[in-house]
Amino acid sequence: MGEQASSKPETLRPGDPMEEWDRFVDASPQGCIFCKSWWLEAVAPGGYEILVLRKGGRIAAGMPLVRYRKLGLEAVHMPQLTQTLGPLLAPPASENYEKRLSAEMDLLAELIAAIPRVAHFNTFCHYTLTNWLPFYWAGYQQTTRYTYAIEDLSDLDAVFAAFAHSKRKNIKKAEQAVTVREDMPLEDFYRHHETTMRKQGEAISYSLDLFRRIHEATTSRGAGKTWYAVGEDGVVQSAIFVIFDPKSAYYLISTIDPAFRNSGSATLLVRDAIQYVASRTRRFDFEGSMVQGVEHSFRKFGAVQTPYFHITRNNLPLWARAGWALRSAWTRWRHRPPRTGERQED
Repeated sequence: MGEQASSKPETLRPGDPMEEWDRFVDASPQGCIFCKSWWLEAVAPGGYEILVLRKGGRIAAGMPLVRYRKLGLEAVHMPQLTQTLGPLLAPPASENYEKRLSAEMDLLAELIAAIPRVAHFNTFCHYTLTNWLPFYWAGYQQTTRYTYAIEDLSDLDAVFAAFAHSKRKNIKKAEQAVTVREDMPLEDFYRHHETTMRKQGEAISYSLDLFRRIHEATTSRGAGKTWYAVGEDGVVQSAIFVIFDPKSAYYLISTIDPAFRNSGSATLLVRDAIQYVASRTRRFDFEGSMVQGVEHSFRKFGAVQTPYFHITRNNLPLWARAGWALRSAWTRWRHRPPRTGERQED
C-alpha cells in the first residue's frame, strides 16, 4: 500500500495554525463548510479539536471533535446548527477499487483508534462517506439519517421544472403578494424566528449569541445570506438563512409566521436563494429533515433523498445510562433543525 499514515495522530486545537487543515477540507470529498476551522470556532468557541493523520508529510485524514460535559461526564457531540462533521479523507490516490477501499479502511481504523474515550460519542458523517465498517468493528453504532438535496444547479430551468406543481403555484401566488428583500439584520431575523416559535407554544432552540457568531463568520466571508418576504402591510411573513461554499449550499434556518403558512412566501424565498447560489456552488442541500412534515415539503422541490450516517458509542456505566438518556432526549429536542413548526409550505 505504499507509505503508511503516521502512527501518532496529531491534534489541532484553537490557536494552532489552521491554514493547512482548511485547504485539506477544500480538497477532501467529505470536506464542507461545517468542517472549516472558522465554522468550528463560531459554533464551539475554544471548545473543539481536530484529529489529523499524515501520510508522506501531508494530511491524509482528519476528524473535528467538539467536547462538552454533562452530568459530570465528558462527551463528544455535534454542535448546534452543524449538519455534518465525522471523518474526512484525502482524495483517493488509486483508481483500483480494492486499493482505495483498503487505504480507506486503514485510515479510518487509525482515526477511530485516536478518538478519546469519552462517556458518549456522537457525530454525523458527510453523505459521501459510505463505509462505516471500521466504526462497527470498533464497537460503535450507526443510524441512517436522510437529507434532501438538488445535486446539480448548473441548469436552473431544469431545476425549477422539477419543482412540484404545488411549489410552482406557491411561487406565482407569492410573487403577487410579497416583496423579497435581502440581508435582513441578524437580530431582526432572530427575533422573527423567536416570535414565530412563541406563537406556536415553542421556544427557539438556539441562542442569539450563537446565531450572531455564525452570521458574522459566514457573511464576512461571502458564505451566508438571508432573504425575507414582506407583505403589502409591511409585515415580514417569512425569512430564510442559507450558507454556502463552492461545493454546496445549505438551507440552514427558515422562519415562517404561522399566520402566513399558506402564503407561498417561503417557497419563493427558496427559489430566489437557489438562483443566487447557483453561480457560487454546485448543489443545494435542504439540511434534513427527519421530521415528516418538513420532509414532505423538501421532496416537492425535486430534491433527491440522500442518506448519511449518525455514528454513536455509549461508554457509560449502567447506573448512569437512564439519566443520560433523559438529558440526551432534551438535548436532541434543543438541537432539532430550527424550522418553524413541523410542516413547511406544500
